[in-house]
Amino acid sequence: MATKEYTLVGVDGNAFSVMGYVKKAMRQSGMSKEEANKYQNDAMRGNYDQLICLSMKILDALNNENGLTDDGE
Repeated sequence: MATKEYTLVGVDGNAFSVMGYVKKAMRQSGMSKEEANKYQNDAMRGNYDQLICLSMKILDALNNENGLTDDGE
């Protein structure tokens, strides 16, 4: 089965849409509901820029765990 690369490109820019996408990606990657809820709580503590930075950090980590990188290879 091919591993999906997670990216915010094409995701609705609404903060709740971004959080929903990231939480779904986390769950699909085998992370617990508690970990996904912690992400959401952390994301809601800051402003929109902080939400995007945290979301990208989480998605990059998921992609790295799945052997996917954004280095052009």
